[in-house]
Amino acid sequence: MAAKKLRRARLSQELCERLSRHQITTCQDFLCLSLLELMKVTGQSYYDVQKLLCRVSRACAPKMQTAYEMKLRKSVSPSSAFLSTTLHSLDKVLHGGVPCGSLTEITSPPGCGKTQFCIMASVLATLPVSMGGLDGAVIYVDTESAFSAERLIEIAGNRFPTYFDSDEKLFCMTRSIHLYRELTCGSVLKRIMSLEEEIISKKVKLIIIDSVASVVRKEFDTKLQGNLAERSNFLARGASVLKYLAEEFSIPVILTNQITTSLSNGPAIQADLVSPADDLSLSEGASGSGKRESGCVTAALGNTWSHSVNTRLILQYHDLPTRQLLVAKSPVAPFSAFFYTIEKSGLVLQDGKDQTNLTWEGTNPALQTIRVRNTALKDTLPDAALPNTIAQTCA
Repeated sequence: MAAKKLRRARLSQELCERLSRHQITTCQDFLCLSLLELMKVTGQSYYDVQKLLCRVSRACAPKMQTAYEMKLRKSVSPSSAFLSTTLHSLDKVLHGGVPCGSLTEITSPPGCGKTQFCIMASVLATLPVSMGGLDGAVIYVDTESAFSAERLIEIAGNRFPTYFDSDEKLFCMTRSIHLYRELTCGSVLKRIMSLEEEIISKKVKLIIIDSVASVVRKEFDTKLQGNLAERSNFLARGASVLKYLAEEFSIPVILTNQITTSLSNGPAIQADLVSPADDLSLSEGASGSGKRESGCVTAALGNTWSHSVNTRLILQYHDLPTRQLLVAKSPVAPFSAFFYTIEKSGLVLQDGKDQTNLTWEGTNPALQTIRVRNTALKDTLPDAALPNTIAQTCA
C-alpha cells in the first residue's frame, strides 16, 4: 500500500507536481519525511502538513474487510477472480484458473514452456470476459529477450481460430500487449515502481515478468559478502510492490523462475546457466573431481522467495514428447499433476495419460524435486544409450 502514487491519495495536482520535483512520488516517500522536511518541500504550515500526513496515511493504510465481503465480491463477479488458462483440468483444480490479486510463479528447466505459458496467458487476458478472458491489456516485462510476436500470433490463431478469424482482430490483440525489455535489476525495479499509472491509463489486466531469476543471477554473486542481503532486498521490494498492484487492482501477476541444483556436499549450481546437455551431470551430481554426488534440482531464488509467491506451478520433463505440470503450492488447490505437450496452440493437456507415477517429494514446495531432460531420457532410453555419467537420481 505504501507504493501507492500520491496522485491517487487525493492530493491536488499542483502539490503532486511540486513534490515530484523533489522525487517524492509515492505515499512511502511522503511518509518517510519529517514534519519540518514536509513543510519545506510543500511550503505549507505545520497544521496543514499534519492534515496532509493524515490524508496520505489513510489513503495507503490497508482497509479492513471481512471474509464475507471477500467471498461476496468474488461471487458477484467470479470472472474477475481468476484468469482461465483454458487447460480445463488445471482450471478446475485451481478453482477457476490463475488467481487475480496474487502472485503466480512458473518455474521449470529450460525448454519446458515457461515463456510459452506466458505468451498464451497474454492472449487469454485480452479475450472478452464471455470467453474467459479479462478484456484488458497486458504488461509483459521480458528480461531474457525470449518473447516472440510471431509465436503470440500463432498461438492466438490456432487456439481461437473462430474468434481470431481476421488479421484485424489479431493486430488489435497485439496492440493490447505492451512489451518492455529490461536487462538489469535496477531497470526491472524501476519499471515495477512505475506500473501503477500504466495499469490505470492502459487498462491493464495482467502483468508478466519473464523472468525474475535471469537478472538476479547475472548481477548478484551470493558468494561475495553483502550480495546475498542486497539480492534479498531487491526480491523483497519487487515482490512487495507487485503484491500491492495485484491486490489493489485485482489483477493476476505471473512471474517465471529458473532452476538450481543443490549438491549434497557442495554449493547450489545455477542449472539454467549451463547448456541442456549438462542437465545430466547437474541433476545426477557429477562433481569436478569425478566423484558422483547426490543432488536435487529445485526452484531457484531460495526459500524466502518461495514464501513471496502465492501459487507455484512447476513444469518439468516427463518423456521425450510429454512434459508434466505440477501444482506445487496453492492456497486453494492440493498438490496435483498434469501431463501436457506444446503445440502450435500453446500448452495442451493430455488428460488420458496415466499418472500412477505421481510422487510428492517432501512437504516444502521450495524443495520439490524437478525432473530435467536427462531424467526423462533415463526413463525412456536403454542404459547403453545414456552417457556414463548417470548416477543414482536424487530422492
